[in-house]
Amino acid sequence: MSSPKVGFYGFTGCAGDQLMVLNCEDRLVDLFGATEILSFAMAKSDNHDGELDVAFVEGSISTEEQLEHLKDIRKRSKMLVAIGTCACWGGPQAMKLEEGGYEERYKKVYGNASIELSKAFEAQPVDAFVKVEMKIPGCPIDKTEFLSAVTKVVAGRHPYLYKFPVCTECKWKENPCILTEGKFCAGPLTKAGCGAVCPSHNIPCVGCWGPTDDLNVSAEYNLLREKGYDVDEIVKKIKKFGGAGVAKMVKELSAKKEAKK
Repeated sequence: MSSPKVGFYGFTGCAGDQLMVLNCEDRLVDLFGATEILSFAMAKSDNHDGELDVAFVEGSISTEEQLEHLKDIRKRSKMLVAIGTCACWGGPQAMKLEEGGYEERYKKVYGNASIELSKAFEAQPVDAFVKVEMKIPGCPIDKTEFLSAVTKVVAGRHPYLYKFPVCTECKWKENPCILTEGKFCAGPLTKAGCGAVCPSHNIPCVGCWGPTDDLNVSAEYNLLREKGYDVDEIVKKIKKFGGAGVAKMVKELSAKKEAKK
């Protein structure tokens, strides 16, 4: 039986997820031994295109050239896995989605310079353009969670990824709830998997793992409003990593509550 053919690709982001894969150290040898890696620019020089069993994609999509490359990867892959928050939800670079004003923001950075390499557009997550079978979130991804998932994926089985929020991991570690102290913590809305590393150091969760599967936006919104946070601040903080989708839910909820007043 031939080894699964795998490719790793990076688009708009910091490349931290690919670096985390390389940081798997001794397990990396097992990963390379169990698969045939056709493309991984950060790990090998003899990269080439070809039919893939699994493609791992990091980063959001922000240029026409990237979009063409992504579609080619999707066409050649039986399964596409988005790795990292930028690929899954768009990342911080997508936090202004649905607000408009992209052209003005672009001009503030590049001025009137003529960019000829590729036409840019506002960054969006991978699944805004192609079908994604699975998402492994993180900023960057957790190498233990990644290895656990990829071991099952290459064996043709569906991995189990946490569906509950960071709050559960806080309870496992017996951390005091930061929200009760009046601090803005996105833990109730954020997918677990990071090990509650920030709350364990008394730092509020900023939501870098992206939205959890079972969002209770209403409860979080009401609690934060009770703590004195205004609507714009709530939306801004949630959009940083949760993406435009979650922010839209908060805005709609806010509009309904304001209409009832």
